[in-house]
Amino acid sequence: MDLFFHAQDITYKSPFGAVPAGTSIHFQVDLSKDGFCGQPQLLVCHHDQWDKPERIPLKLQSILPQVNRFGAVYTPEQPALLFYRFSCTQEGKTVDFYSDSDGKAVLQGDRWWQLTVYDPAYQTPDFVKGGLYYQIFPDRFCRGGAPKQNVPADRILHPDFSGLPEFRPNAEGNILNNDYFGGDLAGITEKIPYLQGLGVTCLYLNPIFEAHSNHRYNTADYKKIDPLLGTLSDFEHLCATAHEAGMSVILDGVFSHTGSDSVYFNREGRYGEHTGAFRDPQSPYRPWYQFEQYPTQYRSWWGIDTLPNVNEEEPSYLDFICGDDGVLEFWLRLGADGFRLDVADELPDCFLDAVRRRLKKHGARLLIGEVWEDASNKISYGQRRRYLLGSQLDGVMNYPLGSSILAFVRNGGGQELARTVWTLMENYPPQTVAVLMNSLSTHDIPRAITALAGEPFSGQDREWQAARHFLPPDRYQSGKKKLRLASLLQYFLPGVPCLYYGDEAGLSGYRDPFNRCPYPWGQEDPELLDWFRQLGALRRAFSSLLANGDYLPVLWNRDLFCFVRRQGNRTLLVAVNRGDEPCPLLLPQEPGRVLLGRAGGGQLAAEEGAILLYES
Repeated sequence: MDLFFHAQDITYKSPFGAVPAGTSIHFQVDLSKDGFCGQPQLLVCHHDQWDKPERIPLKLQSILPQVNRFGAVYTPEQPALLFYRFSCTQEGKTVDFYSDSDGKAVLQGDRWWQLTVYDPAYQTPDFVKGGLYYQIFPDRFCRGGAPKQNVPADRILHPDFSGLPEFRPNAEGNILNNDYFGGDLAGITEKIPYLQGLGVTCLYLNPIFEAHSNHRYNTADYKKIDPLLGTLSDFEHLCATAHEAGMSVILDGVFSHTGSDSVYFNREGRYGEHTGAFRDPQSPYRPWYQFEQYPTQYRSWWGIDTLPNVNEEEPSYLDFICGDDGVLEFWLRLGADGFRLDVADELPDCFLDAVRRRLKKHGARLLIGEVWEDASNKISYGQRRRYLLGSQLDGVMNYPLGSSILAFVRNGGGQELARTVWTLMENYPPQTVAVLMNSLSTHDIPRAITALAGEPFSGQDREWQAARHFLPPDRYQSGKKKLRLASLLQYFLPGVPCLYYGDEAGLSGYRDPFNRCPYPWGQEDPELLDWFRQLGALRRAFSSLLANGDYLPVLWNRDLFCFVRRQGNRTLLVAVNRGDEPCPLLLPQEPGRVLLGRAGGGQLAAEEGAILLYES
């Protein structure tokens, strides 16, 4: 006996994917006629009630030549993460059917299909849909002309805006991250026209708050600009200039921990001898931290004692961040359009709920979370999360897609990439998909060109990474070709591409700090720069289609990945051939207009990508 079902085929489940609560979902299965089967059922359970599934009988719908079709309608009434499977009886025994990795029914395994049910009122901001994120590590993008003022004495300034960051430990064996290249807010403002030329619509800035490291993930004061970056006026000017150019600005919010060298903790004494939770037992910040033996033993982020954890559920901290006079309100009033939350999976639900409420009081503000896995079913510290059901995040950093793109272009395997895309589209609400941050590089992973063409680096130390920072000419040229293919997929698959500063210029590098080198102004790779400008122009030209259009895969194999994006009478066919031989393409009879690349005679050249436009 066989049961036929495919979650990605609307013949069997309609509508496809995640649904708003109150939606009637039509399920159908086909049962083979080679054995009597009785009592087919749809079993639906809440994510924390596996032993109490709801059982919905499947009734005979039609008799077809090879199969009998059974169906039922199921209507989930509340937002929830649900899972489902099928069962029936044969010869007095219950037979269970589960999902395989592609969404088809199989007898073996224990994988349930997922059903994401979200709040019907859930909306995500339109201003980023169909656009282009651009991620900037502020110290390394562009240095404005004004001299630096009020610079703490323990900071080291590189004389030139070039070269490698410091990566060797000091005499005590510590890496201080106290070397700076001097990039600042004025420099970013100066480069707004350059960013316009790339098609950027949303700037994502790594932390800009006062902090005593070049990465600034150890916040010292949430309501001050770091002195090397400029002033609050500089930030207001950046936001105003960006808005005039049609760009939004989102900030990095680091709220799971502070720096030990901060006004709130003040272990190092920078902010006075009798202030901060470490030095003053009566400090108003003392309840934020969890001391195991005051003051020397306290909970810290991943055991790093310079990053003391905060208790986000502490009312005074929650109000400090999310209240009427809180940190979020402070920066939104100055011009910020939203936040990316650092380590969102380490923030409790009540905190995420409060952040969203505060942002949405300002209308269409964007909230992106750092979640490395599938955020729709994430389990964090033993708890199933509800990021995407309508009361928390708008979107997440889409690491699963970026990893799959890089793996396909470097190693082959179109089926795995197809599976990743379909899984995300099936599990995520469409509102979420439309704002996903699709990155190939970030400050936390190797540069894309190095990931695609560099030597494998797993387990290698910083000395090894530094010695191989600059790719040899043959690897660099190979990396350029691969980066073109990967970015073509990144820019036209569902979601919003996020270009990490300098990828378009040819910056290479393994992990921190080598993925954070200064932008090479005046020494960019002109071919790569021109490529990314073409991609940005195409996204501008088809922004509505890319924001709202359908995604349909056409075909894939080891070396080829081909799909269409479609809206109304316009269809974009996007194809990438990563192989070293020309590849035949399945094309409509009517020839399409080639917008990018070379595709002719039903062939796609080796290591080539192409976009064709069909209009009816």
